[in-house]
Amino acid sequence: MVDLEQKLLLGSTLCKQADFSASWYNRWRRQIANAAHELDPESRPVWDTVWRGMTDTKTMHRKLWEWCAIAQVLEERGMLTADRKGIGFAVGQEPLASLFASRNVELIASDFIDNTPSQTWGSTGQLAVSLESIHWPGFLPFDDFCDRVTYQNIDMRQLGDVPLDAFDFSWSSCSFEHLGSLEAGIQFLINSMACLRKGGVAVHTTEFNVSSNQNTIEIGDSVIYRRKDIESLDCRLRRIGCALEAMDFDPGTAEHDVAFDQPPYYEDGRQHIKLQIGDYVSTSMLLIIRKWV
Repeated sequence: MVDLEQKLLLGSTLCKQADFSASWYNRWRRQIANAAHELDPESRPVWDTVWRGMTDTKTMHRKLWEWCAIAQVLEERGMLTADRKGIGFAVGQEPLASLFASRNVELIASDFIDNTPSQTWGSTGQLAVSLESIHWPGFLPFDDFCDRVTYQNIDMRQLGDVPLDAFDFSWSSCSFEHLGSLEAGIQFLINSMACLRKGGVAVHTTEFNVSSNQNTIEIGDSVIYRRKDIESLDCRLRRIGCALEAMDFDPGTAEHDVAFDQPPYYEDGRQHIKLQIGDYVSTSMLLIIRKWV
């Protein structure tokens, strides 16, 4: 009998409880867990629950889902091979650059350091400042990592220094919703497609509003996209010869798709799949964009 889960490609979708028992998720979870380093005291308040989810299957965290989903999408579409070239935006200290480099992929791994008083990500251990801060030794030695990966300081709002038609794929993990507004994030998605070759794949995750398709957080340090924003994005992408792979907007109906985490997070026993941000319930959304022109 054909394994339907293996036959069907992972598409644009929302993070759901059912995914945490899927074979694709657990395969990548184990690979990341085997390569994970010990958290330092500065990073532990932000990342401890994510790290716990790598080995404790009862702990479900949407950030780990994002990393696994991005890797799955790129592997399914033949992007994690030695002849491929990719670019990661706002990579922070996530494992993906090292994971992809371990597959002999050539990469630019970028983040943006502007050293302004308003930039708070660095104080929580989430910014990348060099190849050393990006590297996960559990995936490959540092010398091999440096042979395949280049670090670049890139402002996602100004992509003028990013080469055109140069990459087979791009990715980011919950980053473009922090560019100041809904429109700023959409502009990044549209503008960044210029760096991909024909047939290239962009894979991004972001915040999705599961409690309203009308009202949301439109401006600020972290915005939340609605279904109508994503549908509008697809229309705009088609004007430049790109398209969003069919979106599954089903947020799920299992216990932890409905029982959302609330601030202060991780203290009420609920899983961090859906969560309250301001007045809204949000989850992670996986966007897959193809470039055909």
